[in-house]
Formats: sequence, C-alpha cells, structure tokens
Amino acid sequence: MEEVTIKGLTFVPYLKEEEILKQVKRVASEIRRDLEPGDAPIFLCVLNGAFVFAADVFREVDVPESEITFIRFKSYEGTQSTGVVKQVMGLTESLEGRTVIIIEDIVDTGVTAQQLRATLKEQNPKSVKMATLLFKPQSLTTGQVPEYVGFEIPSKFIIGYGLDLDGQARGLRDIWVLKDKEK
Repeated sequence: MEEVTIKGLTFVPYLKEEEILKQVKRVASEIRRDLEPGDAPIFLCVLNGAFVFAADVFREVDVPESEITFIRFKSYEGTQSTGVVKQVMGLTESLEGRTVIIIEDIVDTGVTAQQLRATLKEQNPKSVKMATLLFKPQSLTTGQVPEYVGFEIPSKFIIGYGLDLDGQARGLRDIWVLKDKEK
C-alpha cells in the first residue's frame, strides 16, 4: 500500500512499524536506566493518541511495581491544533511522592505538555518526565522539551500507530504523512 486516503486527504508512508518498535525499545531502555532503585513509576498515558505507544513502552520498561493510568486532553480539530487545550478526562490517582512518566504520542507546540506538567506538579510528585513518540522541535512554542523522544520530525501532519484524523486511522501499524500537494 503506497497511499491511504482518510477523509479525502491522501497520506504516504513515513515510518515503518519496525522502525517505530526499535525506538520504543530505546526509549524504554532510557526510562529504565533513569529510574532509581525502588522506584515504582506511574505511567500517565495521554489519550487517545498515545495509547499504542504507551502500551508498548510500558511493557518494554518491564518494572513489575509500575502502574499505568490515563488522562485525556483535546487540542486538535482536523489537521490543525486549536491552540486551546481541553481536559476531557482527569486523573484520579494520587501522585504524591511518585515518579511520573507522561506518555505522549506527539509534542507539537508544547502547550498540552506545559499545562499537564503544571497540573501534575500541584500533586507534589517525586519527579515528572515526559516520553513522546514524536517531537516537532520547529513547532515548539513553550520550551517543553520531552526527556525521552522516539523521533524528531518536521512540522507535518501524520497519522497511524495511534495518531488520528478526527478519530480515524489510529489502527494503522505504520506512521503516514500527509502527501504534499502537487504543483
């Protein structure tokens, strides 16, 4: 399959599943390396887009005492960030004194990351770090650079491996990029 069309937009292959899984293993290894002896980290998956990445990283970190929980923010409509972050589903677990690893699918402007870190710090965790599958440094407006990054990518719209276009395409195993318009 050389192209996929979702909601009238055409996407072409960008990152193959094998490349993604290699980076998942690397990111998990870095997280494991940075954990202190006795840490029982809590992984905070930002839904909906990060659920595939979070599951893969969580299993690869392989710390039996770790936990995973979920929070949901929304800042995209179609292919554009709205610039406004809405919390749709909140955190119910206590983070007091815990090592928190936020799992994001993509850090674009950093607005969601900034809001999330500020919210989490109110609960006095031991530490808060962020792992993201994809990071768009050229789009960053907040200085919220993740500690763990799978891939740095240009500011293009992508789908697959959990990332969507209005809820569709999350199940694609590879990552696809919006095809440039022909001139």
